[in-house]
Amino acid sequence: MNIIISGASSGVGFEAVLELIGSGNHKVIALARSEDKLYKLQEIALALNPGCMLYTAKFDLVYDDYENALIPFVKEKMGSVDVLINNAGSLINKPFMELSQHDFVEMLQNNLLGHVNMIQSIVPLMTKKSHIVNIGSMGGFQGSQKFSGLSAYSASKAALHTLTECLAAELAEQEIAVNCLALGSVQTEMLEKAFPDYQSPVMAFEMGKYIADFALSGHKFFNGKIIPVAHSTP
Repeated sequence: MNIIISGASSGVGFEAVLELIGSGNHKVIALARSEDKLYKLQEIALALNPGCMLYTAKFDLVYDDYENALIPFVKEKMGSVDVLINNAGSLINKPFMELSQHDFVEMLQNNLLGHVNMIQSIVPLMTKKSHIVNIGSMGGFQGSQKFSGLSAYSASKAALHTLTECLAAELAEQEIAVNCLALGSVQTEMLEKAFPDYQSPVMAFEMGKYIADFALSGHKFFNGKIIPVAHSTP
């Protein structure tokens, strides 16, 4: 399969890439804003599988040039796209009364609008029976426990969840499935920023494997679903 994944420089995105390149059967484009971390990812991937088809690119989903940079790169490396994993994102941990409008804009840009840009740009390259996977959060899952300091983050993830449901309806005629994994706690840098004293029972490599497996086969069973993936929500 031809796969694009954003937010690949660390955490579950990093680990999902390593899982996807393991078999050597997939072409993977890994995107992130950190060139140094992408270089490290490429280095580890080639050590694990010297024949892997991994192509990394420094790219900002919000501000960079899709038409003249990303799309030509995708067409050159893989032509069409079977799977798009929208994993990029960021978190602000700050009491609601201290949040600025800029904080909310930043969360919406990084956790929603960047993915809107990506989806609108990549859908024309996607084949029938393809799969878009949005990586959400239990923080934005309706009815889940909420936590002080994460209102802007959680609201932006809730918007991504609703976008998933809307796109599943809009893209049904093109036979493109759209699902969202609402992740609970995973031991990553982002979790440490949100809950500094908490140790998750789920490691990043475990969730990375789950995301990779779901991206490859989840659309056979689900479409338009927000699926909670949480051993614990701290």
